Amino acid sequence: MFDTDIIIVGGGAAGMIAAIFAAQNGADVLLLEKNERLGRKLAITGKGRCNVTNNCNLQTLLDNIPKNARFLYGAFSRWSPQDTMRFFESLGVPLKTERGNRVFPVSDKAADIVSALTKRLGELNVTIKRENVRSLIIENGACRGVNTRGGQFKADAVILATGGASYPKTGSDGFGYRLAEQAGHKIIPPRPSLCPLVTEEMWVAKAAGLTLKNAAIKLTYNGKPIYEDFGEAAFTNDGISGATVLSASAHIPEAAVGEQLSIVNCTLSIDLKPALSEQQLDARILRDFAALRGKTLADALRKLLPSELIAPFSELLELPLDKRTDEINKVSRKNLVKLLKNLTLNLKALRPIDEAIITRGGVSTAEIDPKTMESRLCDGLFFAGELIDADAYTGGFNLQIAFATGTLSGASAAEFVKNR
Repeated sequence: MFDTDIIIVGGGAAGMIAAIFAAQNGADVLLLEKNERLGRKLAITGKGRCNVTNNCNLQTLLDNIPKNARFLYGAFSRWSPQDTMRFFESLGVPLKTERGNRVFPVSDKAADIVSALTKRLGELNVTIKRENVRSLIIENGACRGVNTRGGQFKADAVILATGGASYPKTGSDGFGYRLAEQAGHKIIPPRPSLCPLVTEEMWVAKAAGLTLKNAAIKLTYNGKPIYEDFGEAAFTNDGISGATVLSASAHIPEAAVGEQLSIVNCTLSIDLKPALSEQQLDARILRDFAALRGKTLADALRKLLPSELIAPFSELLELPLDKRTDEINKVSRKNLVKLLKNLTLNLKALRPIDEAIITRGGVSTAEIDPKTMESRLCDGLFFAGELIDADAYTGGFNLQIAFATGTLSGASAAEFVKNR
């Protein structure tokens, strides 16, 4: 038995900052984490660089949250991206703002963010135990602690900050949903967001491993464009990935996602030559063909494409690679222009949730008080981070959700304990 004011389940970004703010507001805090180290997922975010937030205003922040942005308005009003930046710099982590207002540690080391949070927990005398929580202790409609493999821990309030279901090896294995359900909460079925996409086209396997650095992508649903981006796209064994594609995956409508993560009526097109109009590109190809008179289509494509795409383009154009450039007619040349400007992939499915950066779905926001992050169903139970049904696009917005809901739940739980 361990009696304390507040128990926090989950030692990720939301859980650690919730513990800090609960302790700063006078509460005795016990942080339970099943991993050996705190912040395992946080340590690998942003390819190990940690995009801690986005240096933007409130409206831009809300615009980058496709679902339940209104629910987060109160948390963001109390804890802005600029508050996140000041907080980490006060802990001795210098930050920098890069393209797209993405904020990173100057050191480019996510470990510095984890270390700063861990050090602050120690300064505030937060007790940290490695425990695997099995269930909540609910008495007379109130949450009064947790049961773990190591025993029972009682408290006046509990904050669930267990993460979603993405990156299960880091501890975000979806168990928090079962704890929330025990308290009577509705769980919006989790699905992957910010994840690679599977395509109907099989030829992508021939280009697997190729990364396009300056590609313009367009996502369409039922023939209508719904998202455009510019940057990195990468081919995989069964589809497409890369920064632009991960962002596009978050824009795929709920109506387009069926059973077993299948996708219907969505395409992703890639402009391989975004700096040139079709007319300019056609003129360039004419010049290339003239200069390569007597040479083959393969020779011409080498001047236009990465080597990994040469064979697929030959198949898509239905032209043999050994065909001479002076034998390629106007129609075939125009088809080449269209393919370079609009390489279209028919989307088949989302990759599994354990490959996603973030989880869409989770505890229904209708059952959480947005002013405190407290459960509307169970007295003394609070929520923070990815466990909640609210997610954002790439660019530091998801960590801002974690920090904003974490600070609010921690401070609110401390106030709850004071008023008991």
